[in-house]
Amino acid sequence: MVVVQIAKNFKDIDISLPRIKKLVRTICNRFKLSEAIVSIAIVGDAGIRKLNKQFLNCSCSTDCLSFDLSDESQKSFELVVNAERAVKEANLRGHSSEAELALYITHSLLHNLGFDDSTQEKAKKMHDTEDEILQQIGFGLVYNP
Repeated sequence: MVVVQIAKNFKDIDISLPRIKKLVRTICNRFKLSEAIVSIAIVGDAGIRKLNKQFLNCSCSTDCLSFDLSDESQKSFELVVNAERAVKEANLRGHSSEAELALYITHSLLHNLGFDDSTQEKAKKMHDTEDEILQQIGFGLVYNP
């Protein structure tokens, strides 16, 4: 069973928590991950900046952070997504802030499932996979509209 826990610490974004949970479970099912705990913290710029400084020694803002807390007995992932940035980017890109946030969640989780965007070729594969998943859930093309 995939358990999805969500802490919404940024109020100025309209999202459907059941839809976000469905997204996470769809990703896990796609990659044959039948048992896991996925915790998502939805924060603003200040919150993600603080965590980025603490864990990556970078005082800048970012869209998402992901942590693999798995051990031998349990797959466990912590995702931190920047809802404040999602609202701004969605307005610039012409789609919903929920779709942008779903992109950040998908991107974070794919990193924990072995995807890498360190080269142009790997990034293309990752972003194409993100859009396939987001279309499947009904968000449409978000990364490559």
